[in-house]
Amino acid sequence: MAIEDISTLPSHRPISISSLHSELYPDAKVIDTSQSTRPISLTHVQEIKDENEQPPVYRLYRRRFTGLLGFILLGLVTGMPWVWFGPISTDTAQAFDISINQVNWLGNIMSCVFLPVSLLIPIFCARFGIRRCAEVGVAMLLISGWVRYAGTIESLSPQSAYTLLIFGQLFSAISQPIFQVLGPKYSEMWFDLKGRTTATMVIAISNPVGGAISQLLSPLVGTPRQSILVLAIISTVVVPAIFLIESEPPSPPTYAGSKASQSLYSLLCAMVGRVRRDDPAYMTPHERLDFTINTLIFGVLAGAANALSILSAQYFEPEGYSDIIAGLFGATLLLSGVLAGVITAPLFDRVLTHHLGITIKILVPIAAGAWLSLIWAVKPNDTGGIFAIMAIIGICSLIMLPVGLELAVEVTRNADSSAAILWCSGNAFGIIFILAEGALRASATASPPYNMHTALVLHGVIVMVVGSSVVFVRAKQVRREMDVRMAQQLDSNRHMEGVPMHTLGTSFSGQSIQSIDKEENGWIQDGNKSIPLPDRRDDTRAEVIGTVVR
Repeated sequence: MAIEDISTLPSHRPISISSLHSELYPDAKVIDTSQSTRPISLTHVQEIKDENEQPPVYRLYRRRFTGLLGFILLGLVTGMPWVWFGPISTDTAQAFDISINQVNWLGNIMSCVFLPVSLLIPIFCARFGIRRCAEVGVAMLLISGWVRYAGTIESLSPQSAYTLLIFGQLFSAISQPIFQVLGPKYSEMWFDLKGRTTATMVIAISNPVGGAISQLLSPLVGTPRQSILVLAIISTVVVPAIFLIESEPPSPPTYAGSKASQSLYSLLCAMVGRVRRDDPAYMTPHERLDFTINTLIFGVLAGAANALSILSAQYFEPEGYSDIIAGLFGATLLLSGVLAGVITAPLFDRVLTHHLGITIKILVPIAAGAWLSLIWAVKPNDTGGIFAIMAIIGICSLIMLPVGLELAVEVTRNADSSAAILWCSGNAFGIIFILAEGALRASATASPPYNMHTALVLHGVIVMVVGSSVVFVRAKQVRREMDVRMAQQLDSNRHMEGVPMHTLGTSFSGQSIQSIDKEENGWIQDGNKSIPLPDRRDDTRAEVIGTVVR
């Protein structure tokens, strides 16, 4: 039923919704609002649970940077154990009287444990908060360092020493995903639109930077036993960084930062279309496709880099390169990418804010082509060419790291669960690459012996095939659009609040309501906007300015 305008009544007097005659809306539940003193527009009917409640305030706190520093330091150190044995795999095998495959499993065990742990982190975080998760990660890091060092006692048998090394890596595998998965959640809860991508970037790249540092340190600090002691000391020194991290700010920085975390189960249900359209977890078919492609590309690129870090000596030493040069190849990939990420992340926050989709469509094919080129580049006396390819891969892949994480949150609106799935995908592909390429290692009679040429072919082809799917990505930044829209609406309400009707000229004075209809579900339809009618059970108040209804 339509409501007609009564222009004869004074337009400057606010008319309460309670003045709507009950005959027009026999089913409507409307509370008397005659005592309300806060006039707002009909298109912004607001439910106020407490008459003293204030509109949401989005604030930034300087201590967000101390928490960010804590994440960076802990991310650096938790990234070291994974690839620590890569450049010294041959020396480690000789020192502990174990095989090369057993050394590879010092990295593989971290990938295997990473998979279930990363999926449990969103559940743990929703229950206990970011700070408690970080405390668990620091405890596991400290334990891992000294359990691993206990395996260096020379009186132990090779089997006993290797068992302690494996357990040390297992504890490290619990600590590492915590500071990776929680990065996007921390940036969403503490940073606004002008700093969120940068915060995600520095947290995300701190882990591979730690891997790059470990590839440089492990062959330089002495024997494998001595290097394990150095790693234990580093793990101990970084423990106080936990006191820099807090769970959440008193007031959120954005609308998205004010929302409670959705569960991993809700995201999985949304991915298979098992949620209603009005559910916050709902994803359109194209959003589900975007997230699936993003997960595959992120997983393959991260897994390829992880495999290179662990198998670096096995890739390059058969071609005549030393373990130090092999470590420098991996470090070049990571450090060049870090430099590129530091430069580009602020641009994504302030200049290229709506161009994340274009970015991945440009960078993914370049990175895939560079990985494919290693098939022909890994040969004797091609040091300069390999360094150049490593730099290209690093620049494209490390820029893609925060972009991929941010895009996942944009289409899912679920920061920690989407990050958990992406990092889980990266480690799953890392395990696949390492096991498959280890099986493809040439025999001792090959030329050169134990070369990895066939493994590099598999490596490059998989990255190229999966990377080609980027052409189907739309990459609509839904979360950012929602944050911008809510901020603009809040700002508009603040400007309209308390403004006398006569100061607004004739724009609203005597304005008629042409098509406001009451629907069966308790909503008022105003053009394209739906306004819920208040429920008797809530202390809900709303007023209409400049509109008189009968």
